[in-house]
Amino acid sequence: MKITIISDNTTAFRDLKSEWGFSALIEVENTPLILFDTGADSQILLHNMEKLKISPASIQCVFISHSHWDHTGGLRDFLKLNPEVKLYVPEDFSDDVKAKEIIKVKDSTKIYENVFSTGTLKGIEQSLVIKKGEEVVIIVGCSHSGVGEILKESKKFGRPKALIGGLHGFSEFSLIKDLDLICATHCTQYKDKIKELYPEKFIEGGAGRVIEI
Repeated sequence: MKITIISDNTTAFRDLKSEWGFSALIEVENTPLILFDTGADSQILLHNMEKLKISPASIQCVFISHSHWDHTGGLRDFLKLNPEVKLYVPEDFSDDVKAKEIIKVKDSTKIYENVFSTGTLKGIEQSLVIKKGEEVVIIVGCSHSGVGEILKESKKFGRPKALIGGLHGFSEFSLIKDLDLICATHCTQYKDKIKELYPEKFIEGGAGRVIEI
């Protein structure tokens, strides 16, 4: 699988733009392309997609982790370009947007073969879980529901191998010691500490970063 960060607080390449927000393209073998969150600003989202040669028309599924502006800001304009998507949103999502199909997620949900939502944990946020063999890769928006809670729910699908996305104020660092890969992005408050503790597992984020697993 391949995860390409589209929007982040930093950039991995000079011709991309940064913002306070998060978005990523998820590519899984034999599975339609998934856009995870849409950043804060549609102009930045679409600029970075163009530079990364990601066509909005190629995406068949949009997954929104939670309803905060820095994860939904680009959604409305993206849907103007491609309304023919399945849109998976947390149960409290209330924005009036138009898509081919809008699915409000409460409990853990199968999206595609080997691709799942954790469900809207604590009524706040859902995360994306991708199963590869007996292991899983977890993509998070801000981890408002707690990294421990997300890992616990993800273990129902397999052994957590990688955690990618925003970790907010997460500081229970021992919870991630058994992961093979950590890419802490966006709102992560203790990014430097995580990198210090797990240098062999840590991957820098930033718009344009490509992670292949």
